[in-house]
Amino acid sequence: MPNNNQSTTFHISGMHCASCAANIQRKLAKTPGILEATVNYANEQANVELDPAQVSHTQIEKVVQSIGYTAHLQTGDSHHTVDLSDQERKAELNLLKSKLMVSGVLSGLLVLSMLPELPVLFSNPWFLWLLATPVQFWAGRGFYQGAWSALKNKTASMDTLVVLGTSVAYFYSVFATFFSDWLMSIGIDPHVYFEAAAVIIFFILLGKFLEIRAKGQTSEAIKKLIGLQPAQAHLWRDNQWITVAVSEVQVGDRLLIKPGEKIPVDGQLLEGESAVDESMITGESMPVVKAKGDVLIGATLNTTGSLEMKATKVGSGTMLAQIIQLVGKAQGSRPPIQKLVDLIAAYFVPIVLILATVTFVVWMIFGPQPPLIWALVSMINVLIIACPCALGLATPTSLIVGVGKGAELGILIKDAESLEIANKIGAIVFDKTGTLTEGKPRVQDYKIFTQGKQEVFAIVAAVEERSHHPLAQAIFSFIDERYPKILMPKVDQFKDISGKGVVAVVDNKQIAIGNAGLMAQLNIKMTDTTLSWLSNWQDHGQTGVLVAVEEKMVAILAVADSLREESKKVVQKLIKMRVVPIMLTGDHARTAQVIAGQLGIEQFEAEVLPQDKEQAIRRLRKKYGLVAMIGDGINDAPALAAADVGIAMGSGTDVAIESAGITLLRSDIGLVPVAIKLSQATMNNIRQNLAWAFGYNILLIPVAMGVLYPVWGILLNPMLAGAAMAFSSVSVVANALRLKRAKFS
Repeated sequence: MPNNNQSTTFHISGMHCASCAANIQRKLAKTPGILEATVNYANEQANVELDPAQVSHTQIEKVVQSIGYTAHLQTGDSHHTVDLSDQERKAELNLLKSKLMVSGVLSGLLVLSMLPELPVLFSNPWFLWLLATPVQFWAGRGFYQGAWSALKNKTASMDTLVVLGTSVAYFYSVFATFFSDWLMSIGIDPHVYFEAAAVIIFFILLGKFLEIRAKGQTSEAIKKLIGLQPAQAHLWRDNQWITVAVSEVQVGDRLLIKPGEKIPVDGQLLEGESAVDESMITGESMPVVKAKGDVLIGATLNTTGSLEMKATKVGSGTMLAQIIQLVGKAQGSRPPIQKLVDLIAAYFVPIVLILATVTFVVWMIFGPQPPLIWALVSMINVLIIACPCALGLATPTSLIVGVGKGAELGILIKDAESLEIANKIGAIVFDKTGTLTEGKPRVQDYKIFTQGKQEVFAIVAAVEERSHHPLAQAIFSFIDERYPKILMPKVDQFKDISGKGVVAVVDNKQIAIGNAGLMAQLNIKMTDTTLSWLSNWQDHGQTGVLVAVEEKMVAILAVADSLREESKKVVQKLIKMRVVPIMLTGDHARTAQVIAGQLGIEQFEAEVLPQDKEQAIRRLRKKYGLVAMIGDGINDAPALAAADVGIAMGSGTDVAIESAGITLLRSDIGLVPVAIKLSQATMNNIRQNLAWAFGYNILLIPVAMGVLYPVWGILLNPMLAGAAMAFSSVSVVANALRLKRAKFS
């Protein structure tokens, strides 16, 4: 049965704490037809895998709306989604500014009321009530809305704790204002705590303001990518060039790109020649010379000549659009470490409510006079200081910045799990051709063992032209360059034998072209002379390609692929990082040994057939634990999928890129150690955030409960509890933003 499941990423409006995201995720996961759902508070996105036969986008929007939020599944492209998110963020910041100004002034006046030198009006509880009420119910309205939404869904959130804590302080103060005489008659000082409730709301709003402003910086990578998209294109229509919006361009349209303009969409060059700056997509600083027939990437910059191109991919099909989509999806995904955080967070708020209740009871029983006041203050402290916002932000903020930083460096990370695992790998397996080498083998030498060199070359060229193997293409190009007008005979019964070579029939004669394994399979004997040449070339790292006609050896060609300049440096960096480099190749063992020796690779496997690469990966995992694989071809796809982390070269095939968890946007394996360092830095950042979030709660909740009072007489002021809670969230986001300035070279 075919798998028709779909994966979609969309923006959610209305979230204002990590608990909101958890509630939405829980609701989506319980919806029939939704197989998996993750909701990220940090970038306000949801990733959902669904069965379209059971649930529609409209139904998903209704599910989210039922718990008080808005899902935007019909917004179209990533550009619109990011614009929407920015608009909402700006609107929220503007509203928060107004609330901060009002609550700041009013709570400031309330704090001043604690000074004895002020006029008697400031000691009047009715005046203080007048000052505190707008802060409690206008500035703090969002907390009440969030708490009510959580209550309707039978859950608790950060808002629940804020509302309980400030409401207890506020309503007790209202009670004390109205019934001050009665409280004094029973021996309780009718002290009011309006200033505590107001200042707590002010500090939490201030922390929220700083947090949202900082969160806006975490999505800058997406904004930069979207900013690369050109707005207009020159389109050939009705025998003239007209300027249209890029959104109007369709596949097959003929486009003009003038010098200094960006290429509007992906396509193929029809006319002209120019150097194109592709650094904004690939990170490669040197412009690439483009000639007729070459592929052009949308959003790259045409530097010199005028170009005419045919559009082949538009809209969401362009490389830039796919990169934006993948980066957004990766930023919204959840690494395995988040599962532990989610588990703890699910129990955290109920535990806090229990601790607050216990605190109140203990102070009521054992506290000094008046016990009710001490019990209320301590309970408020626990409710406020334990807000789990920092815990909810710890992982996603670091992840968003890390994935965005990778995109800037030319490293496309498909999901959070790949990013987390990459820092733990014990070994990395390199496919040789196209990865450690340039992937452009050339004929270095040849020997003909029979008369009629041109006749032999004509047969070889005719057969190799049909093969897509890099060595076959190198041999055909070599012959074509020397004999451009050579007359090639007709080829029949062509057959590609994977990992060994090809066989065919030419002029009723059986032709075999390939390695020694193919000759052995066909029972073709090799002469001592042939073996001597083969051995000599293998000693120099060259691959011998044998040619037999009617089971008789007629020629042998030496083909070699140049090593990439950076390959040796990459290997040395990995060794210093305690990651074991391993080379897999289909080459003869002696050839592989020479190349491995040149690179400083101690472990390699030679004569590995494409279908055996996956088994090799599984075997190596038993020895080294977590294993990464880097490759670029179709035959690497199974191995990339089998590895704990698959790394695909950006120049590779679509199948290889699809199978990998990480893609290098340019053909530079120097990005491999950079990707590992980025993973290490991101995971260290997450651990720091979690340590701070957990440590903050573990240390300060007991202080809020009053454990320091019996020994040192210290009891936390509720206003300081609110400030500490706000500071914890801001510090987590600020720490995550440090990744943007980190160096990984």
